[in-house]
Parts: sequence; structure tokens; C-alpha cells
Amino acid sequence: MKNLKARSFVTIMVIIAISSLLLRFGIEKVIEITISQNESNAQGTLRLISAALENFAKDHLGAYPNNLSLLTQGTPSYLDEDYTNKSTIKGYDFSCPRLEASGYSCTAVAVKCGLSGKMIYSVSTGGLFISEECSKKE
Repeated sequence: MKNLKARSFVTIMVIIAISSLLLRFGIEKVIEITISQNESNAQGTLRLISAALENFAKDHLGAYPNNLSLLTQGTPSYLDEDYTNKSTIKGYDFSCPRLEASGYSCTAVAVKCGLSGKMIYSVSTGGLFISEECSKKE
């Protein structure tokens, strides 16, 4: 009877070990897919902001707006919403630290490096798009 209990315990421990290993790889794959989707969304949103800023400048004799809210107001509307006023969009924070008549610079930064995204994206006057890896020390 003792031998049977020992085998049952070992069997249960092996099943738990295999299940936890499979679960680990499953969670890792889900995180990778989420990061990929978040990064794709961040790139698209930043390119959308850049296109709206460039179109605004074309319509206003080369002058860029002083804030993104000007892009959502008036006719035509260049953006459907001000993405920099939202707290977080799919794991990324958006900001435009430089918005002036002569040009702009906007960024998308991963909220949690390695979990919500692995890259920092920047776009500047003329639609120049730059990406760099974020540091996990944040």
C-alpha cells in the first residue's frame, strides 16, 4: 500500500512539473504576441500623428500647429482624437515634446519595457521615423 501511494505522489509531481513547463511557454508566447501587437499599434499611431501634422502644415503655408488639439478641431479634421491626452494606448504613452510652427517631434514610449513593448518610437519634422530599444532598467 505504501509503494502505491509513493508512485501516485511521484506521478502527480511529474504531471505538475510538465504542466507548469507548458504553461510557462504558453504565457511567454502570449506576451510576445501582445508586445508585437502593441508595437505595431504604436508605429501606426505615430505615423498617423505625423501625417496629420504634415497635412496641417501643407494647408497652413508650412506652419505646424502648437498643439495636437488644433488637429482635432475645425474643418477638415486632421485627427479623430488627441492621442497625447490619453494616459496609455495599448501599452504605449504618446507625447509631442516639441510642437512649434517650425517643426515637431513626437514619441511613443513603452509603459513597461519588455512587457508592453520593447521599442521607443520617434517621429520628427518631415516624417523622419526612428526606433530604438528601450532599456529594461526603467
